[in-house]
Amino acid sequence: MSTPHVAAHPPLQGSARVLGTLALSAATFMNVLDSSIANVSLPAIAGDLGVSPVQGTWVITSFAVANAIAVPLTGWLTQRVGQVRLFMTSVLLFVLASWLCGMAPNMPMLIAFRVLQGFVAGPMIPLSQTLLLSSYPPEKSGLAMAMWSITTLVAPVMGPLLGGWITDNISWPWIFYINVPVGMVAAALTWAIYRERETPTLRLPIDFVGLALLVLWVGALQLMLDKGKELDWFASPQIVSFAVVAVVGFVFFLAWELTEQHPVVDLSLFRRRNFWSGALATAVGYGLFFGNVVLLPLWLQQFMGYTATQAGMVLAPVGLLAIVLSPVVGVTMHRVDPRLYVTASFLVFGLVFWLRSLFTVETDFVTIMIPTLIQGIGMAGFFIPLVTITLSGLPPSRIAAAAGLSNFTRITAGAFGVSIATTAWEDRATLHHAQLAEHVNAARPVVEQTLGQLQAGGMNHEQALGFIDRLVTQQAYMISTQEIFYLSALLFVGLIPLVWLTRRVRGAAADAGGAH
Repeated sequence: MSTPHVAAHPPLQGSARVLGTLALSAATFMNVLDSSIANVSLPAIAGDLGVSPVQGTWVITSFAVANAIAVPLTGWLTQRVGQVRLFMTSVLLFVLASWLCGMAPNMPMLIAFRVLQGFVAGPMIPLSQTLLLSSYPPEKSGLAMAMWSITTLVAPVMGPLLGGWITDNISWPWIFYINVPVGMVAAALTWAIYRERETPTLRLPIDFVGLALLVLWVGALQLMLDKGKELDWFASPQIVSFAVVAVVGFVFFLAWELTEQHPVVDLSLFRRRNFWSGALATAVGYGLFFGNVVLLPLWLQQFMGYTATQAGMVLAPVGLLAIVLSPVVGVTMHRVDPRLYVTASFLVFGLVFWLRSLFTVETDFVTIMIPTLIQGIGMAGFFIPLVTITLSGLPPSRIAAAAGLSNFTRITAGAFGVSIATTAWEDRATLHHAQLAEHVNAARPVVEQTLGQLQAGGMNHEQALGFIDRLVTQQAYMISTQEIFYLSALLFVGLIPLVWLTRRVRGAAADAGGAH
């Protein structure tokens, strides 16, 4: 099954193609960077604007919710506005929203500008893929996706490092201001190269009901996932109400969109076996990966004594082998069955998480870094082949809609992954703490001996007990961390059969999807 190419325009040549790739990649990099750069700056932002760190988390939540709503609208907006005009508008509004975020005088204004920023960022990632594919001949489309995916692999790792450095050495508004020059250059280059390559538009009626239902259920779901841990999940009436709104809204949304003549989200794509199985494998794999990306630095900083910068350095090598191997995967995509690459990738992820499940509180920095380095091999074979499978066989007119919808499932799965991983981590640690604490009692000679040694070292009885409790807590979280890594390894290996449900993609067939 050969994949039709994305656009009717001939591929770009020479310097135009190079500059076009750089412009689209810069816009993508800026977008992906912004989803993670604010994380390490939250204490500084909250302190500066006079709110609690918990209220400060809305800086992250507001962006995520608005972005999740906007991404699946990409296909519908493209049909109304045109790919190039929509991408340009998205980039310029993103630059404006970033500048307003830096200027925000208080937290409500910052949250409002982050909502705007998240919403206008929605079409950028799917359209950067779609436009990039139209720039390359079909036989080089794998290479195009490889060039694109490198930026999306580096940006999430760069975000916390760059955000921390800017906050420490300049001031937090600059994490937003840096988008202004990058965005302006990306917009200028994109307009110069792509303005003659606009796609045809249709004057479609606006599906207001579908749009309202999408905003309702996605917004409620994202708020439930972001606030669940903080509010003790379903013990909170607020979380229960978010869950009910999300489920009821989703059911009504499905019923409406499947019967609407001009739906705001093209759900008929899920009738295609390669689309639903590819999107599902991407979503679950990304959810597992992203949940663990958040968990590892949390464990290192809270229980291993690492600073934010040291934790960032442990995660940094993930990009090294990915950057080297992604172009190799891209160039060979039209000769190798993409399902083989995905299988190898999931086996590598399984190995990485199994190695991490062997960590103890004595594990040193280099040993912790080794699986991260190996993970780069898995990253190279993850996004590009899965994107190829998911979008194979689609006509050019449906690529933007499919890229938007597959990105939406991936982003939502990432939010699920973080919520599930961090909640399970704390719940299992509480259970292990209780089990370990049962063995720490005065009847055991080793406990008496340890208390005696600590008190001989200058601690009073309460301080010695507190020290032992901290050791028990550290071990409880260590066991919990090992369990989550081990389960993640099993789940990655268990995903492999899903990949082989897809039909073989033949010939030159790398078409857009997403790594963010």
